[in-house]
Parts: sequence; C-alpha cells; structure tokens
Amino acid sequence: MAALGGWWVEAVVGKEYHYINWQGGFELKLSVELAPHNEKGLSLRNPVMTASGTVEYGIEYAKMVNIERLGALICKGTTLAPRSGNPQPRLAETASGLLNSVGLQNIGIEALIKEKTPVWATWSIPVIVNIAGESAEDYAQLARRLEGVRGVSGIEVNISCPNVAQGGMEFGQSPEAAAEVTRAVKAQTTLPVIVKLTPNVTDIATIARAVAEAGVDALSLINTVVGMAIDITQRKPFLGGVSGGLSGPAIKPIALYMVYQVSQAVDVPIIGCGGISCGDDALEFIMAGATAVQIGTANLVDPNAPLEVLEGIERFMEREGITDIAQLVGVAKAP
Repeated sequence: MAALGGWWVEAVVGKEYHYINWQGGFELKLSVELAPHNEKGLSLRNPVMTASGTVEYGIEYAKMVNIERLGALICKGTTLAPRSGNPQPRLAETASGLLNSVGLQNIGIEALIKEKTPVWATWSIPVIVNIAGESAEDYAQLARRLEGVRGVSGIEVNISCPNVAQGGMEFGQSPEAAAEVTRAVKAQTTLPVIVKLTPNVTDIATIARAVAEAGVDALSLINTVVGMAIDITQRKPFLGGVSGGLSGPAIKPIALYMVYQVSQAVDVPIIGCGGISCGDDALEFIMAGATAVQIGTANLVDPNAPLEVLEGIERFMEREGITDIAQLVGVAKAP
C-alpha cells in the first residue's frame, strides 16, 4: 500500500488499483484498461494521464510532481530524426487558451531509446511514446524501433501531421490515410496502439470508424484546433510558424462533443483531451464516453494539475457513493 493525499491509501487488489479512505471506510476502484483486446494490455491505476508535449519526457517533471500517482505519462512527439522545430515565437496566449507552434522539436527516436527509456523502466506507471511522421513508412519504422524496448508500454500515433506523398494534407483528415497509418503501425508492434485524432475535419466519427476497423486499440481526442494570431504592431503573423494549435479551456466544448460523437460510433476505449483543468472537467469527458483523460495545457499553469484532477474525481465519487469509475463511462445520454 502507498499513502496518497489526505486520508487516501492506494492498495493493489489482484491487477486492480483501489483507493481506500481509511477515515470513512470508502473504497474506490479507479483502474481502467485501455487495450482490452491487446495481448499485452494497457492497465492504468487511474484514468488520469498527461498529454503529449506538455511534460516533455517526464524526467524533469518527476522532480516536481509525484508521477507515480498518475495513470500514465505520454512523452512529447517523437520522429525518426531529431527536429529543431519552428522559428520563434512558438507560443501565444489567447482568451482561455494557448496557441503553440513548436513544430515537433524533439531528440529523435534513437536518443529517446538510449537516454529516456532506461529511466522510464524504473517507474511503476506506464509511459506511452507519441510518434509522428511524414509517411506511413515513417510511422512503421518508429513502431518497429520501439518494439521490445523496456520502459515503453504503448504507442500514441499523432496523425495531425502532413502526408508529404499526398500534397501535405494531414493523415488524420482522410479516413483512408488514417487507416493506412494505423495498419502500418499495428503490423510492426505488439504494443498497444492509440491513435490521436485531429478535430480539423468535417466528420470525426468517420475517421474514428476507419481507424477502429484498422485495428487500433484505443483512440485519443482531440488534438489541437488550428488557429493563428496577428501582431498588429509588426503587421504580421505573431507565431514564427504562422499558424498554431489552439489548446486549453477554449476548446473544451469542441473536444467534449467530439468524444461524445466518437463514443457513439466505435467500440474501442476513448481517451478524452482538450481543456481539462479540474475534476469536474474530467468527469464530463468520462460521462461523454471517455475511459480515461489527458491533461495538457493545465500542466503549463500548474504542474500538479493532473493530481488535482484525480483528487476531484475521487471527491465526486465518494460524495455520490460511486465505487467504480466504470459506472460513469458514457452515462450522459441524449434526452
């Protein structure tokens, strides 16, 4: 058993993680399974994860936050070769949100395996590697390199990337391209595969169905919404990359509705992401159909945000007399 915040104690019961309030004798089952049809599975002690790009590789983050209390950590987007990213400035605050144009700056897959995975292998929580490429073969190579690497528990596929062979349209904007990438990754790994969907489409359910039919283990949504800012003094785009991805509370209603739509369209676990900053936000996503949630922009405001989200979920469940998080998944039905 491990002591948590307040009166909560974590206990392992078989393969499940339970949270027990010794003061009131109340017990919660918060563990979730994100890859029920994968031989390896992807079991989380609770449904709260960090979103890609917001805690880098988690190693510095672990010096500030007790990451062992998280359900899982997702590292920043990783490509075959190192990338220096977009020119500065890369960030712009907006009303209730943040525009970012980092441009997938990262150390590349070889350095990640050599430098980061040995640290992850010492942690008790799953670490999921977010991957990005310019072709289906790029994604396949990345998945192949991660197969069998200690410290890696799963792969999250970022399909909000330009398909160079098809004129630069994002993979995630075409059902066929999204399915092709999914099949390419699945063919090269036994690790659980999560595909992160872009909101910049006309019908996200169609994309989700194509990816599900291609054999994905879980879906995460949404990625950022494309936007821009203008520097009126300089009379030019504010971001060095011109456009950027909008995240934060401003996109929460969009993300929530898309999670709801996709949960009606597919039968695979969904991870909700987009503007979550408190327990109530997370609970909305879970009630819309998400099995787990990712905390992103809120991490940049408060590194403890994921733990505060978790504690908010615990308080709600205790107050409402709900003992199993599964009881809340998808309960918000249309009248």
